[in-house]
Amino acid sequence: MAAPKPAYDRILLKLSGESLLGQRSSGIDFATTASIALEIQEVRDLGVQVAIMIGGGNIFRGVRGTSEGVERVAADQMGLLATIMNGIALQEALEKIGVFTRHVSALEMRAIAEPFIRRRAIRHLEKGRVVVFSAGIGSPYFTTDTAAALRALEIKARVILKATKVDGVYSADPMKDKTAKRYAKIRYIDCLKRGLQVMDATAISLCKDNDLPIIVFSLRRRGNILRVVLGEDIGTKVY
Repeated sequence: MAAPKPAYDRILLKLSGESLLGQRSSGIDFATTASIALEIQEVRDLGVQVAIMIGGGNIFRGVRGTSEGVERVAADQMGLLATIMNGIALQEALEKIGVFTRHVSALEMRAIAEPFIRRRAIRHLEKGRVVVFSAGIGSPYFTTDTAAALRALEIKARVILKATKVDGVYSADPMKDKTAKRYAKIRYIDCLKRGLQVMDATAISLCKDNDLPIIVFSLRRRGNILRVVLGEDIGTKVY
């Protein structure tokens, strides 16, 4: 039987730090991280080139620091370091199951990760290695959503897959409003006009200006990453 044909040959998967929490209230649940690694392996084994942008909210969020009186730049730098810790954990989980992985940090930290060099990152992908991006774009005031959009464009990814706690984009917070409507598709401009929490406005504008689609889907159902890559109609497509 022929292997299923993926809808995309190169993707950027945006993972929040919270995706590594499992049942913990903070930190890294290594069993959950290992499970995500297995899903990524399934996609890579189809011949799809996989890059990942990892967040750090499970360890530290810059907005939390500023709310407690930490200066914004320092708080954001702490948040960037949290993403690097998650990047190490995800690389370890992937390599334990035989997936060659390169951890690429926007903050220079050569003993831990490679610096970002666009052509080198693309070459890693071409060789079948998974590339894990951490530290956002290396600067305060920019979210890992914006970093995901920027890196996706730089490496010429075909799509951004944003894994979340909910199964798509809703008209309101479905956790609070039971009448909230899920969209199957929605335009970038409508997300911006309605202030929908897909990605931050800078990230959506980058994608809009460069016609880079975003698919928002739930990570809570096992196998959803593979389903999205195969083109199954799940989640919400932002176009």
